[in-house]
Amino acid sequence: MDAPPSIRKGMASVSNEKLLFQLSGLANRFEPMLEQTMRDYAGRVPEGYPNISGDAARGSYGIQLDPSFALFLVTDGERLFADMTYRSSRTDARSSAGREKFSGMTIFDRRPIEHTISDQELRNLLAELLARFNTQPLLIHITDT
Repeated sequence: MDAPPSIRKGMASVSNEKLLFQLSGLANRFEPMLEQTMRDYAGRVPEGYPNISGDAARGSYGIQLDPSFALFLVTDGERLFADMTYRSSRTDARSSAGREKFSGMTIFDRRPIEHTISDQELRNLLAELLARFNTQPLLIHITDT
């Protein structure tokens, strides 16, 4: 049974403004890590990438390494999340006839986070994205020698 609207209104745990403020604080701590990643990956990704995009005041802040690999800190108005997007690998020893897995499929991974998440946990999220990007099968550039 739902509570009456007057009681439900008071039950909201965190206001949208407070979530946006918390997200802005996370973005301030996350930005130096993303800027270093941009410097490290310049020339290793498609032209125009990586880019830091989003606006914490609008509820989204993160990095895109290329169109298929991204990590954003977001809010849906009720909670904070880490949204990771990556492409599944083309080879997976765990796929079999009983458990079909489509290669190259984009995976959207949403994880709830707290505004008190540590810098180490933010680095771990970014490191996971970078590890997924670094282990993907890339195009092989053929050169004459």
